[in-house]
Amino acid sequence: MTMNFFRGVMGGQPAGPQPTGAETIHKLCDRVASSTLLEDRRDAVRALKSLSKKYRLEVGTQAMDHLVHILQTDRSDSEILGYALDTLYNIICNDEEEEQDMAVAPPIPVSGKHKNVPVSDENAQKQDEDLGVLFTDKFLGDSENVTLLLTLLEEFDFHVRWPGVKLLTALLKNQCNQVQGVILVSPMGVSRLMDLLADSREVIRNDGLLLLQQLTKGNAAIQKIVAFENAFERLLDIITEEGSSDGGIVVEDCLLLLVNLLKNNSSNQNFFKEGSYIQRMKPWFEVGDDNSGWSAQKVTNLHLMLQLVRVMVSPVNSPGATSSCQKSMYQCGLLQQLCTILMATGVPADILTETINTVSEVIRGSQINQDYFASVNAPSNPPRPAIVVLLMSMVNERQPFVLRCAVLYCFQCFLYKNQKGQGEIVATLLPSTIDANSISAGQLLCGGLFSADSLSNWCAAVALAHALQDNLTQKEQLLRVQLATSLGKPPVSLLQQCTNILSQGSKVQTRVGLLMLLCTWISNCPIAVTHFLHNQENVPFLTGQISENLGEDERLVQGLCALLLGICIYYNDNSLENYTKEKLKQLIEKRIGKENFVEKLGFVTKHELYSRAAQKPQPVFPSPEQMLFDHEFTKLVKELEGVITKAVHKTSEEEKKEEEVKKTLEQHDSIVIQYKDLIRDQDTQIQELREQVSTLSLNSEQMQNQITQQQSQIQQHKDQYNILKLKLGKDSQGLSSSQGEGAHVNGLHSEELSQLREEVEELRRQHTLQHTQLSDKDSLINTLRCGAAAAAQTAEGGAGGSDNTELLGEVESLRSRVQAQCAEISQLQTERLELIRRAEAVSSAPASSRESSADTVPVSELESRLAAQTTEAERLKEECRGLREGHAGLEQQLASAQSTVAIEQTEKTKLQQEVQESKKEQDDLLMLLADQDQKILNLKQRLRDLGETIDEDEDELDARDHFGEDDDDDDDEEEEDEENND
Repeated sequence: MTMNFFRGVMGGQPAGPQPTGAETIHKLCDRVASSTLLEDRRDAVRALKSLSKKYRLEVGTQAMDHLVHILQTDRSDSEILGYALDTLYNIICNDEEEEQDMAVAPPIPVSGKHKNVPVSDENAQKQDEDLGVLFTDKFLGDSENVTLLLTLLEEFDFHVRWPGVKLLTALLKNQCNQVQGVILVSPMGVSRLMDLLADSREVIRNDGLLLLQQLTKGNAAIQKIVAFENAFERLLDIITEEGSSDGGIVVEDCLLLLVNLLKNNSSNQNFFKEGSYIQRMKPWFEVGDDNSGWSAQKVTNLHLMLQLVRVMVSPVNSPGATSSCQKSMYQCGLLQQLCTILMATGVPADILTETINTVSEVIRGSQINQDYFASVNAPSNPPRPAIVVLLMSMVNERQPFVLRCAVLYCFQCFLYKNQKGQGEIVATLLPSTIDANSISAGQLLCGGLFSADSLSNWCAAVALAHALQDNLTQKEQLLRVQLATSLGKPPVSLLQQCTNILSQGSKVQTRVGLLMLLCTWISNCPIAVTHFLHNQENVPFLTGQISENLGEDERLVQGLCALLLGICIYYNDNSLENYTKEKLKQLIEKRIGKENFVEKLGFVTKHELYSRAAQKPQPVFPSPEQMLFDHEFTKLVKELEGVITKAVHKTSEEEKKEEEVKKTLEQHDSIVIQYKDLIRDQDTQIQELREQVSTLSLNSEQMQNQITQQQSQIQQHKDQYNILKLKLGKDSQGLSSSQGEGAHVNGLHSEELSQLREEVEELRRQHTLQHTQLSDKDSLINTLRCGAAAAAQTAEGGAGGSDNTELLGEVESLRSRVQAQCAEISQLQTERLELIRRAEAVSSAPASSRESSADTVPVSELESRLAAQTTEAERLKEECRGLREGHAGLEQQLASAQSTVAIEQTEKTKLQQEVQESKKEQDDLLMLLADQDQKILNLKQRLRDLGETIDEDEDELDARDHFGEDDDDDDDEEEEDEENND
């Protein structure tokens, strides 16, 4: 039955009415949902796939949920998964091929409501796009569907992975942000997609590149994750494998993905630079001698490679990152390779233009790169500098407009923050450096400035203005330039020639360029302002231009004239009597009017082309006529507009006050500079002192090491001495029989032996004396101990007892130390006596034995042993001296202990006296209380006698209190008994 059904749908034409497409799709969806056999479901999904392009709306509306369910449940069958994914791709995708197929296909009736109405291609395309977005939103209604799709991409089967990649790419094209958000939070979502680049099947790898392009658009977080998944390494390997610039569209896809990852992403740019990937870009730009016949794909690839280099050094990046990349490009030779393309022949015009723009941004603001570019020569005969060759193209009106703009940008970047290069360009205009046999950059600029081509005038004026940007020295130097206008006439200055051309009423573009040059030239240069005002015709010309009511095209020129006149006021040093600040302001007020002047000045910043030029440094214009403003000049206008407006409205008094404030600030700045110099000197001194301290610390460490070494050597000598001492003790038994020739030696040292005996006797006496002193101190300690025990019993507080205990502990410790010292003294005395005994044995030996042993014992051995004994005696003397000092210290400690005991005894006596006094006071109080009680009892008795009634409870209470007091004191009890008896 099942196969018959599919034969009816897909195969022959049975008799009877034909079912509509919607009915067929409905039956297929029922079959997908209800069939229990996998083969039946697979055949139904295959049929839906075949109908999905023709009946896109019906399949998407009725079958999407069933197809998603197939993806969830039939994971074991790769064939049905592939059919389901292909079907979903067909209903979601908006590819042009699909749109063309739909536009060519005849309309098919879906139901009775729809008629065969012809639809234009544009409407059909829009309808298809709406359907794609509609079905994409339906698929993304459950975010788990995207997670399911990411899981299916792990399948290695080609029929599952490839349609899965295409489906996810289509979803990203239709709803990029939403899909990116789901992938970003999905565990290992980006990593699964990165695995596509490692697939050995090129179709999947190439479609994976397209998928990653869509995934990384405008999402910095995903860009970072992709970059740290080793994307740079993989993409550069693919580019190399595919042939670099000679490769096909795969190289283009890799380069587009690299641009996505790096553009406006400082983290990835830094990672790319730190990973040494800039060095791997150098082989891309190796071109041969024969550059003819470049394919369109090669031009596209090389264009993207140049764009990738520009992304790394773009002026919109942070200055630090740009400078670091520029340095790397110079060090690895990439800049040199780009300059080779720049000077090569046969390179296509668009590649040459983009190469010039790329070199411009590689050298912009980098002194070392700018110096290298200045040294590059074109391969001509004779060789000419590359700058000169490029300027020749800029002032040549036959060159393409985009090429001339690129050359101007390159010249601007060469002079950006490059005072050395500015000086070299201006020097080519000075009379002393002009070479008549060669063409210089200055000559080309002057030729372009005064040519008949307005675009050349504008480019040359802007280029010359960049040679003066923020460089006061070159502004003054350029005042020396003299131009020969015609034969027989004296030369005129370059400044005067510019104003002459202005007054001749040339094209608007030419006048705008010259006005920008003049404003840049005389701004912040009072000498140039004076030269400009010195020509009597300049100020009337400017006032006349500003005051006239001209057309819309001339309003920009009026605004720039107002800016130039305002600069003459603001930077005027009042050196010309006829054109001081005050007189110029009066002239403006009379001839123009202050409000009108400010209005004309404000028109510059309101111009549409001004806003466009202020956005980025590169001069990009759709047509030559719109090339009016320079980026750096827009910064100057923004800086000067406000100050000029204030300067025009200021009175003379305000200006005087401002001058005073300026002088005060200058004085303050001079003081600050002095303090800075002082601080700088102090910093230098501190640095020198730190170096001295470090040197002394190093010397100290070296000395400490030497001391440590010497101490170790001393310890070694002590160990050797102890070993010799032990050997001497072992040989003492045979000393009496081997001292044959020691009589005369002992005779020589008899005095030392007698001194040793005297010292021993002295030590004995000191020992006896110390024993006597110890006995006295023991008795004193016992006496103190008894007194402390008695004091501990009598004292009611606990402070005295603890102090005495501490004192006794200290005395015991002193006593133990004295005993230890005495033991050491006894040991030393024993050793001394042993030495004396040995010496007496030597001196009393019989002469016969000495004579008989004279031949056996050498004299040197006896002398060495005697020297050892002498050294030992000296050591014992030192130890005795140390013991004496220790004994004196112990005596001092004992004396301090005795004084401490005396103080404690005094405090104890005071405490006992206080206790006795407190007891006496208590006794007096008890006596007073007893007297009061007796008086109360007598009064109560009298009251009873008088017949008054007294409460018995009070009597009992009084009696109870009374007896309680009697219990406290025995004497009071006896007195109460006597009173009761009475």
